[in-house]
Amino acid sequence: MKRREFITLLGGAAAAWPLAARAQQPARMRRIGVLMNLASNDTEGQARLAAFHQGLQHLGWTVGGNVQIDYRWGAGEAGAFHRYAEELLALAPDVILASATPSVQAMQKVTRTVPIVFALVADPVGAGIVESLAQPGGNTTGFTPMEYSFGAKWLELLKEIAPLVTRVAVLRDLTIGLGQLGAIQAVAPSFGVELRAGGLGDAGEIERTVAAFAGSSNAGLIVTASTSAAVYRDLIITLAARHRLPAVYAWRYFVTGGGLISYGANTIDIYRRAASYVDRILKGEKPADLPVQAPTKYELVVNLKTAKALGLEVPPSVLARADEVIE
Repeated sequence: MKRREFITLLGGAAAAWPLAARAQQPARMRRIGVLMNLASNDTEGQARLAAFHQGLQHLGWTVGGNVQIDYRWGAGEAGAFHRYAEELLALAPDVILASATPSVQAMQKVTRTVPIVFALVADPVGAGIVESLAQPGGNTTGFTPMEYSFGAKWLELLKEIAPLVTRVAVLRDLTIGLGQLGAIQAVAPSFGVELRAGGLGDAGEIERTVAAFAGSSNAGLIVTASTSAAVYRDLIITLAARHRLPAVYAWRYFVTGGGLISYGANTIDIYRRAASYVDRILKGEKPADLPVQAPTKYELVVNLKTAKALGLEVPPSVLARADEVIE
């Protein structure tokens, strides 16, 4: 090869090196902030995150590979949510996954620009989190677990499994909307039931409410969906058993923990589906253009061991509809 040809070839190769180097550079690491409403050692919270990770992996995201995830756990503590929201925002996430109403509200107080995907927010419109389900507007969208009509279904189930019940205590988080309670109140007269609402502010309040109510005959419980109910679920289940109160819950994990019966969405599936919205936002879509989604599946779960301890015979009609029966 002549010297001039060699120099020309070398120069052309050198010019191509930067292009090749750029082509081989990996895509930049994306960052997801996660604010959970439960404690870090809560098995339900861990299962939700595992489903979220599986959803991301199915869509091509690998934790530590092309995406980094920062976690904070509110554990139901009002003061912690805002503090952790600020911490996550300071890490400059591309998108945030917020679990349940307290997490979303805390994130919206610190940012109206970083995209937020929520999971398990029962009334996103009533809480002012989105403008409407079809057109969320702003920087927030996500997945809602139920409609308020579920309140009526819970009372119907309670009467079906414990027909002698005539007085029902509704345990609810007093800081969130009245929709679930309102649905129960609307149908209570048709079931011949007298209602009493009780708060879930702390362990002491729960114990006092249940103990005072349990002194009457033919009593039962409905525990509506909330972060407070999830955080104090072991206490609530224990009190229901101690006072021999048939109780209906919103989520399956209450029944696997010893509760009597539940009817509600599959919480784990909701977090798996939430990964799809995080993926779409990371790829350039806007939360305002992604409608809030409702569940695709509801589960009826019955604990026969608990029913037996309460002296209840579960009707065949309930067993026939059950998605899961715990023996």
